[in-house]
Amino acid sequence: MLAVEMRGITKRFGNFAANDGIDLLVEKGEIHCLLGENGAGKTTLMNILFGLYRADEGVLKINGESVTGHSARKAFQMGLGMVHQHFMLVDALTVWENVVVGNEPGKFAIDRKDSIRRVQEISDRYHFDLNVTEKVSELSVGMKQRVEILKTLYRGAEIIIFDEPTAVLSPPEVLQLLDIFRDMKKQGKTIIFITHKLNETKAVSDHVTVLRAGKSLETVATADVTVDSLASMMVGHDVSLELQREPSRPGETVLELKNVRLLPNAQSTVSMEIREGEIVGIAGVEGNGQKQLEELILGFQKCREGSIYMMGDDVTRWSTRKRCGKGIGYIPSDRHQRAILPGFSIQDNYLLGNQFSPEYVKNGMIRRKFLHERTLELMKAYDVRAVDEKQSAGSLSGGNQQKMVLSREVGKDTRFVLACQPVRGLDIGAIRYIHEILLDLKKKGKGILLISAELTDILQLSDRIAVLYKGEILAMRKNEDYTTDSIGLLMAGQKGGQ
Repeated sequence: MLAVEMRGITKRFGNFAANDGIDLLVEKGEIHCLLGENGAGKTTLMNILFGLYRADEGVLKINGESVTGHSARKAFQMGLGMVHQHFMLVDALTVWENVVVGNEPGKFAIDRKDSIRRVQEISDRYHFDLNVTEKVSELSVGMKQRVEILKTLYRGAEIIIFDEPTAVLSPPEVLQLLDIFRDMKKQGKTIIFITHKLNETKAVSDHVTVLRAGKSLETVATADVTVDSLASMMVGHDVSLELQREPSRPGETVLELKNVRLLPNAQSTVSMEIREGEIVGIAGVEGNGQKQLEELILGFQKCREGSIYMMGDDVTRWSTRKRCGKGIGYIPSDRHQRAILPGFSIQDNYLLGNQFSPEYVKNGMIRRKFLHERTLELMKAYDVRAVDEKQSAGSLSGGNQQKMVLSREVGKDTRFVLACQPVRGLDIGAIRYIHEILLDLKKKGKGILLISAELTDILQLSDRIAVLYKGEILAMRKNEDYTTDSIGLLMAGQKGGQ
């Protein structure tokens, strides 16, 4: 029996067809992957299924029942749940309070004891390993995601949609989530998950529907396809998943940290240097000081112990603006918070960080002609796909937003690039493109510090790798001196990885 039947679904935004006659058929009790590049129409299609958008054309059936006048309220009533990429939790509340809010038991007051019992019971049934009386603010990213899943299960969802569920998870958390998917399938739930990660698709799904440019290309049994064939279906041509990393030829030191304390409770300080013509990768499970390292280097956090040098100058007490004037390209871990203004045009976003440059501003006035020409030049050079430069940055796909940020930052006269989670949430085509850009920057003599939760990125790109655990560097050595097992042990804090 089909749990979901979508036929000929079309959704237009102005003249742009985000979904163009898409078919999606999902069997009851299966794990079904919706695969495609950023901007392929995956999230739009799921927003239609969940009632957040109305389709312009097409037929929608849920458990064989035709749906008209669809809405999010009706979706809930029909047993649908959706776990969004960006969590919708209140940090100040406990797990159980977040789960029951809006659906509180009790006639005149919340039955606290019964609520805790019911929520904990669901958590235990699916092996979530949650203490439901704990505050959400104290949970890791992976545990917060489990709370979001718990919310949908508490409301009786039988069909659950996951939008890029692994984009914010560390490798161990990804494996745990896939196990949760399998448990949910055993309990009879139907799972649809949006992703672009091919190994996860192969590991857990029963069927895959591939979308490309707003159209449904094909639905296949996962067991019948390879990772390489899925990659080719996604992008429309053969894709090589292997990168050629040339040996590094280190030059002068562009960044040096001397005895810097990342976390207040760290048992030791951090010292490292990054030189021209090399990529140094920071491996580690998120939450072990990566964010602090990023913020200390840029000056968002005060360095309370130790010193930071850039191109030979002690910048420990310098402002962020002054540091960036030394020649830094910065790709932040959260592009929405620190790299783009979503409501502004692409062209105006290219001005960000350049507003004090004489190239872009003269006598207090923006050089609009230069900005326009430079925007078009960078968009073309880095394949930023948009209607035109006046389109809002927030309406771009995640991959195109990241390419916009990357092109703006490396388009400056930089000697050092701080790349934090540069491919998070991106599809295979965009990931490959950004990997090649970083390797090309290295070839041009830039020094690059790469902070990534994706271990495959670290291993593919880095010349040297530092493993970060609880604010300390447990090991710093050449890439080839690690094995996957040894680096995994070190990421878990086990000295046996040395």
